[in-house]
Amino acid sequence: MKRGNKLIGALVAVAVVASACGGTGSGGSTAGTATATGTATPTAVTRPDVIVGSTNFYEQITLGELYSQILEANGYKVTRKFNLGNREIVEPAIESGQIDVDAEYLATLLAFVDKDGKIGKPTTDKKETAATLQKALEAKQLTVLDPADATDQNGFVVTKETASAKSLKKISDLAPVASGMILGGPAECPQRPFCALGLKNVYGLTFKDFKPLDAGGPLTVAALEGKQIDVGLLFTSDPSIVAKSFVLLDDDKHLQLADNIAPVVRNAVLQKDDGTLKRLLNSISAKLSQAELNGMNKQVAVDKMDGKAVATAWLKKQGLIK
Repeated sequence: MKRGNKLIGALVAVAVVASACGGTGSGGSTAGTATATGTATPTAVTRPDVIVGSTNFYEQITLGELYSQILEANGYKVTRKFNLGNREIVEPAIESGQIDVDAEYLATLLAFVDKDGKIGKPTTDKKETAATLQKALEAKQLTVLDPADATDQNGFVVTKETASAKSLKKISDLAPVASGMILGGPAECPQRPFCALGLKNVYGLTFKDFKPLDAGGPLTVAALEGKQIDVGLLFTSDPSIVAKSFVLLDDDKHLQLADNIAPVVRNAVLQKDDGTLKRLLNSISAKLSQAELNGMNKQVAVDKMDGKAVATAWLKKQGLIK
């Protein structure tokens, strides 16, 4: 039910990526030795040119801007190839060297590149899933860097009023009250292991009723606001969570697979670098909490702010660029 899995596949990956914009990432630029705050010393170093790509989703474009801007602030020449399409386009692009860096989701990417599960299946633990993903990426000459706490996966939300009245902060807090509440989500939720079925098996929750709505969409948001349901399934990075002041309940028993956001980089680029690129991208992951990601998504998707400006403001707020 994750958004990234619902995008339609395409068979024109090479043509689409190649026509997005120029650049191969094979050159280099000279700059001072840089820090994560954008300052530089006079010592000249050679930075590899970097092509940052993204899928065709506003969250991805904002993440691409974060990566691009922190690199540019530290002396890298960056080419942007954003809004390329879905994973069926972007993954072959990074494997072939048409892009060098993109933001990915651990569990989803692992399932994509290791479809038969021979290397290993994603788990609810981000470090374990990241380690398995790295094994799956080795043959493709790719490296997954540090995952952020932020995710884009199934989440369960309540209104601020409900959270306050029933002292709800995490999913397990629903145990004494779920029997009197209505759960809302996609029609298949009662049979899905990461929806109602999982809530019952992992958390022991049985709700008074279930209302079929949509997969983390406007029907669920409206039903929550209108008190037609008490608990709704939304994606954890949905901008409505911030816009509507919903409370995202912490998945304290780890029902969902670890779909944490992490940069994926071509080994060829890392080998040309002195370790600064890896450190800079990891510094973004270290600061990217769920609340921070959701705040940026709300600014872009709801407030209609420019994603580039949103990324700049966030990097400055975190002290990552000047």
